[in-house]
Amino acid sequence: MELSKEKLIELYEKMVLIRTFEMKAEEKFYNNEIPGFIHLYIGEEAIASGIIDHLNKDDLITSTHRGHGHMLAKGADPKLMMAELYGKKSGYCKGKGGSMHIMNFDLGVLGANGEVAAGLPIAAGAGMAIKMIKKTDQVVVAFFGDGASNRGAFHEALNWASIYQLPIIFVVEYNNYASTVNSEYATSVKNIADRAKGYNIKGVTVDGNDLLAVHETAGEIVKAVREGSGPVLLECKTYRLKGHFVGDPMNYRDDAEVEEKWKNEPIGRFEKYLKDNDYLDDEKKNEIWSKYTKIIEDSVEFARNDDFPAAEEALEDLFADDAGYDY
Repeated sequence: MELSKEKLIELYEKMVLIRTFEMKAEEKFYNNEIPGFIHLYIGEEAIASGIIDHLNKDDLITSTHRGHGHMLAKGADPKLMMAELYGKKSGYCKGKGGSMHIMNFDLGVLGANGEVAAGLPIAAGAGMAIKMIKKTDQVVVAFFGDGASNRGAFHEALNWASIYQLPIIFVVEYNNYASTVNSEYATSVKNIADRAKGYNIKGVTVDGNDLLAVHETAGEIVKAVREGSGPVLLECKTYRLKGHFVGDPMNYRDDAEVEEKWKNEPIGRFEKYLKDNDYLDDEKKNEIWSKYTKIIEDSVEFARNDDFPAAEEALEDLFADDAGYDY
């Protein structure tokens, strides 16, 4: 798939947006400005950027506790994202969801989820609704980590999706670690995509740090699923450059391993490709990074100046009123 210079720069900027947001979130957490836990997407930006670029606004995604990148790639406003991390009322969930539970139906985001693998059955339900009730050409993308592939919900969701041939792309972001456990130790197969055979669906493995490979592969899969080919398990091999959460001492891996993996991180790799093909020079690169650094700094100021939700609003939005909903 031949991409224009404009599209290549657009994809690069999306990754820079995610990286600058995550770097700032990490900084503000260490400054005790952000409550709770934060799980960073640093090192995995090519996956969300490359896949979600093929989705329409009404296509749906489910995310994980490491979900900031998915939200931003789907079109989330960094200001409302940052406000949610700060627990402020202008946040996407009015400050009640926080880092691990951001969602927005208008963006087609059915929710990040602090429970490992819990997004997969939600994706199965959404796919079922599309096929049986809505009868549109929408697709659902369920993002999850390698650790989630060892949970029961993974197997249940893939089995269900296969039986009913649902329009779902199950995307496993193989980042090498399930919390503090090396996935090679805890997983029975080398490639999680091989598990697709057990459910009679297609399984594909791609280099998740190669933006162009992710983008091309995802484009083919999204098109096929949209046309009715049935569910697909797409495995993106990547690496979690930061700890499981901000503040994780990472005693389960050594510094040399992480240092080596930084050499293969997706943004640097894509920058080299862009420069080698005369799509990007240092001046343009600095301009882009400055642009998104400013956007994220403005988002922090917006969040700082926003109000916390009132105490009497604590129990609002716990239940949905579906009276009159057009099913």
